[in-house]
Amino acid sequence: MLIRINPEKPNYDEIAEVVKCLRDGGVIIYPTDTVYGIGCDIYKQRAVEKVCKIKGINPEKANFSFICSDLGHLNDFTKPINTPTYKVMRKALPGPFTFILEANNNVPKLFKSKKKTVGIRVPDNKICLEIVKQLGNPIMTTSVHDDDDIIDYTTDPELIHEKYKDIVDIVIAGGYGNNQASTVVDCSEGEFTILRQGMGILEEFM
Repeated sequence: MLIRINPEKPNYDEIAEVVKCLRDGGVIIYPTDTVYGIGCDIYKQRAVEKVCKIKGINPEKANFSFICSDLGHLNDFTKPINTPTYKVMRKALPGPFTFILEANNNVPKLFKSKKKTVGIRVPDNKICLEIVKQLGNPIMTTSVHDDDDIIDYTTDPELIHEKYKDIVDIVIAGGYGNNQASTVVDCSEGEFTILRQGMGILEEFM
């Protein structure tokens, strides 16, 4: 199903339809402030396994991130973080960053793995932030990649829908996506280590 949602003024009823799908164990494709993502409710095990299958990844080794609506969920999934890290995150988010933090015991329980870290995303995108707010907990996310050797990410939601319409439950058309992913920052050792330079420039917030 393709659902068109205004990226500036998301319609409550359309968001509610997406949230119902997630609560029912559905898998969705949605816009972020960088590339389009594939995701599901983190508490729906079969949906998590389906996302892994779509991506061809072992669930126990998957490096998925959680999309949160704000930093209020940090204590639910991460060990306490130091003040400098928190200050940078608070300034940089919402924004095009994925912060890798030490995971607490709740994360391994979710994914049946021995994961010691978790990626946290708070995208500057009204659609996915509203979805997470209405859902009441984070959604798991991974990027929609393109098969093209030159273009890493598909930016046109209509083309994404054409490719994934029989694989996922809902594709949200919320405008063109970017073709550059988030900047991944590893903070799990207490320092800031750039693992992937993407759209975000971390130095602007330090």
